[in-house]
Amino acid sequence: MLTPICRSCRARRGEVVLDLGRQPASDFFPPVSDNGPDPIYPLRMWLCAECGLAQLAEDPTVPEEPRGVEPAALVAQAKDAIGRVIRSGLVKPGVSVLEYGSPHGGSWLPLLAEHGLRPVEQTGEPADVVLDSFGMMHYPDQHEAIVERARRLTDNGILLLQYHSLATIIRSGQWNALRHGHYAYYSTAALTRMLATAGLVARTAWRFDLYGGTVLLAAGRGGQGDPEVRALLAEETGCGVDDPRIVRSLQETAENSINALRGWLQRQRGTGRRVYGYGAASRAVALLAAAGIDNTMLTGVADASQTKWGRRMPGTAIPVISPADLIRAKPDAVLLFVPDLLDEVRKAMPALAGRWVVAEPVPTEDPQTRRIIPPARLAGDNR
Repeated sequence: MLTPICRSCRARRGEVVLDLGRQPASDFFPPVSDNGPDPIYPLRMWLCAECGLAQLAEDPTVPEEPRGVEPAALVAQAKDAIGRVIRSGLVKPGVSVLEYGSPHGGSWLPLLAEHGLRPVEQTGEPADVVLDSFGMMHYPDQHEAIVERARRLTDNGILLLQYHSLATIIRSGQWNALRHGHYAYYSTAALTRMLATAGLVARTAWRFDLYGGTVLLAAGRGGQGDPEVRALLAEETGCGVDDPRIVRSLQETAENSINALRGWLQRQRGTGRRVYGYGAASRAVALLAAAGIDNTMLTGVADASQTKWGRRMPGTAIPVISPADLIRAKPDAVLLFVPDLLDEVRKAMPALAGRWVVAEPVPTEDPQTRRIIPPARLAGDNR
């Protein structure tokens, strides 16, 4: 394979820190009638030794992801974030705002309008606030992406960037954050370096529990970072976000998760239990494909997004079904592939109480159920 070139600083010096082999495109859900086989592509994370940006080493796929439904947890976090930003005084009511959206669904604009912010109306018009919540990672050219956002700011404007922290990914073993179409995995240090190349300074930050740990970073022209930014930088450095040996620990975590899922599903099949999944998210694609899971082990995966119904999980024959179909199937267990959805699905589907099993990092039953899997059976035993 060719030596990667950094998507931000253009350096060629770096290391592959996570290699998931060849995988189906994680953002393309074929129709159930399409029997495949699906094309497969390399899926590797590369850590730049110059700027510290973790990124896709290569991605020859074409983004075709069906738009998802915004989870309630994401909506709640957006409300919380906007409230904190407004209370900080950094953003004033009545100013203009431009939002760079995410293909995963959801928008902050209606919530910002409640605080008097008004969207820019003309293409290319500068804005007092430029917002990007989980959007920038979808841009192959990371340098151009940050420069473009800086270009859209007024002189005294504020750029708000929300991202899933690389420190969280390392600390929580979230190896399947790596997926096609997600080109960058930000540490605060790498992001502040990127901002500097665009003439911006990270001024403050807010932290949230979403996805195990996300950050909303506020940047502008001039000024300096406050104690929260400095604390983030120190904590993430201590976590090893710039150390390829530390980031490479994700490889072992991936292998453990893959073996644990395969072993758990094989045991369920062996005892005659019918297992379905919930959350046809791109993060589940590599897990299912790498573990070799088929529709004899996982009968179907339900999802709230109607655009995915009648399709199948990439690289498998497992169909994507509606939540109503899931309830009608009366499964013995439901693997939840997006842990942040647990509270939401409990409330939305009371008929499935006692059947939820969180898939990551190893299959673990919902603590509210009466049946608890013995700890020894969570270690990935394939017998």
